[in-house]
Amino acid sequence: MASIVYSYGENLYLNLTTACPCACDFCIRQNGAGLGSAASLWLEHAPGFAEVQEALTGWNLRDFAQIVFCGFGEPTCALEVLLEVCAHLRRQPDAPPIRLNTNGLADLIHSKPTAPLLAGLVDSVSISLNAPTAEEYDALCHPSFGLEAFPAIVRYARAVRQYVPHVCFTVVDVLGEDKIALCREIAEQVGVPLRVRVAEMR
Repeated sequence: MASIVYSYGENLYLNLTTACPCACDFCIRQNGAGLGSAASLWLEHAPGFAEVQEALTGWNLRDFAQIVFCGFGEPTCALEVLLEVCAHLRRQPDAPPIRLNTNGLADLIHSKPTAPLLAGLVDSVSISLNAPTAEEYDALCHPSFGLEAFPAIVRYARAVRQYVPHVCFTVVDVLGEDKIALCREIAEQVGVPLRVRVAEMR
């Protein structure tokens, strides 16, 4: 049975959907079915708020450093449920900070500005940049939005930092130092830090 909630390292993760507008060459879901405490993250259907709430039962939130929205799909594809769950977690006195791991394409997915919706609900947003140009991003991540995707990610980062206290770009280490340096320049222009992560890490 697929897991909605799973632990990995010091964090608790919420897996809301397997939908994603990208098919990144390095995506962890190409290498297996599970991660951390989850034997499988391949959901049979996208859970509603009540299902996520029930799945959280039994987990001691104070045991974790962060609650992270990140699974086998892009969390903002399930934006309404994500926001409901965030509001629910905010009401829990023992809930740790909330982080959203995202590809930064929520505005294209929903055809509207989405950054303001995170205000007061999310403590940090980690945005996968993963390439220094639109062409390289398209070749590496294969977004359904084509060359529109990369500039939309940069715009999203500029927008979301107005509403969320902590925002960063991330890149995977497989890019190589030259491309990582170019991504760092983009991050500096936007005014957010860049974190280099090992491809299989969340």
